[in-house]
Amino acid sequence: MTEENNKPQQPTPYNSEQYPPGYPAQSYGPPPHYPQDDEIDLRELFGIVWEGKWWIIAITFVFAVGSVIYSLSLPDIYKAEATLAPTEESQGQGLGGELGGLANLAGISVGSGRVDKVTMAMEIMKSRQFIRNFVEKHNILPEIMAVKEWHQSSDKLIFNEEVYNAETKEWVREVEPPKQPEPTSWEYVNAFKGSLLIEKNENTPGLIKLAITHQSPSVAHRWVEWLIQDINNHMRQRDIQEAQSSMDYLQKELSETNLSSMQQVFYQLIEKQIQTIMLANVRPEYVFQVLDPSVVPEQRDSPSRALICIVGTFLGGFLSLLAVFIRHLVRTNKKDVA
Repeated sequence: MTEENNKPQQPTPYNSEQYPPGYPAQSYGPPPHYPQDDEIDLRELFGIVWEGKWWIIAITFVFAVGSVIYSLSLPDIYKAEATLAPTEESQGQGLGGELGGLANLAGISVGSGRVDKVTMAMEIMKSRQFIRNFVEKHNILPEIMAVKEWHQSSDKLIFNEEVYNAETKEWVREVEPPKQPEPTSWEYVNAFKGSLLIEKNENTPGLIKLAITHQSPSVAHRWVEWLIQDINNHMRQRDIQEAQSSMDYLQKELSETNLSSMQQVFYQLIEKQIQTIMLANVRPEYVFQVLDPSVVPEQRDSPSRALICIVGTFLGGFLSLLAVFIRHLVRTNKKDVA
């Protein structure tokens, strides 16, 4: 055996045509194996869809009909709204602002911040105590918790007989203990909050939007007017009581001092509280003045039945496609196992 035969055989080099495009040709060994990427076969997908077309049509049709029935079962909801603006009294600085200098001369510390009556009034309107008093004062609990529908021709509310007996004015709903047939303040306050909207106008700073939604447009309109009246009265009585308490305190301090300079300061503070009481009693729009009053709405605010039907139909189509693909996958796996 010759020396050349004992030498190890070198692999035959590959030419450039045997390598993939862009692969650097080398003189040793064949190119590595490249697995082919999985590709989506559109014809196969179309075939699956075509095979299950009746399932898709049936499921989509059921969802479309169901969404139509559901949208028609929802009652019309109307929204009454008003645009409010703060009054001069609500923007005043009060005792701690206008008379801060006089109070400091008297040795009384009242702080430097001023009370924002507008924000306070908005929060009070959303408070449980105010809503509970509002419902009890106007006796509107059945309108909140027991309305079934509203008749447009007669402008009358129809109550749910399984919840409230309108003739005897008794609550007859069946509830589990410890609940009672008559809704508690926890229930009706939460229900009322869902229909109440009060917020500051983003486009016009300083203005406030007050809105109520209800099945009856006349009820929504009436509630908006009552809310404006009640919050003005509430803030008026609040300030009158506060001013009266301040006057009682100042008069007590006045009777105990003999310094003429201090007596002058107390007289000016008392005068300011008298002015507050006088203005509160003579101005009905104490905190909020109405710029755009509420009117009885003639168009419903919700529900959007067309949108409900469109969403329901698209949801049915999506679920039907998903069901068809899952069905095809299960059948394919069974065939592979067999």
